[in-house]
Amino acid sequence: MSSKPTGELVPLNIALLTVSDTRGPEEDTSGQYLEDQLVATGHQLAARRILPDDIYLVRALMSRWIADPAIHGIIITGGTGFHERDSTPEAVGPLLDKTIDGFGEEFRRLSQLDIGTSTIQSRAFGGLANHTVIFCLPGSTGACRTGWEGILSTQLDSRHGPCNFAALVQRKPDRPVHRLDEVIGDKAQA
Repeated sequence: MSSKPTGELVPLNIALLTVSDTRGPEEDTSGQYLEDQLVATGHQLAARRILPDDIYLVRALMSRWIADPAIHGIIITGGTGFHERDSTPEAVGPLLDKTIDGFGEEFRRLSQLDIGTSTIQSRAFGGLANHTVIFCLPGSTGACRTGWEGILSTQLDSRHGPCNFAALVQRKPDRPVHRLDEVIGDKAQA
């Protein structure tokens, strides 16, 4: 999975999803932190949504973003724990072409410094689907900070060596995603 580092940052289009049954835009400090960091780094915010912890809603939005040739990466915060409603891994996992096992391992290693053995209750993970890199983080702002500062800021940076995900995700095939919204037939409802 190597890609040659470049001299200048190649900005990526990154979509953010907060999975929460209780947070709205005002309470979404984790999503706001991630948005602020990726924009400050020089990347583009492609989309930002908040969805309830529902496997099928999350999977539907993720499928659309994965198919969209304009979206290079997706960061999800929330739904990665062991509570009854936590279902991000179950929603996203079947959509992945490959898993990034090292992401979850490294996230838990870094988190151990802050929260000790409670880190084993995190199901943070990463993967690739249709040349889209996907990272799923816990919902706390502290966990998002750990993930961003410890892993994502460098792995999404085209200047980072010896390898990063920037070149890989820029080879995403062009798909006619606009066709998903076409209404065919005069009796169909939009």
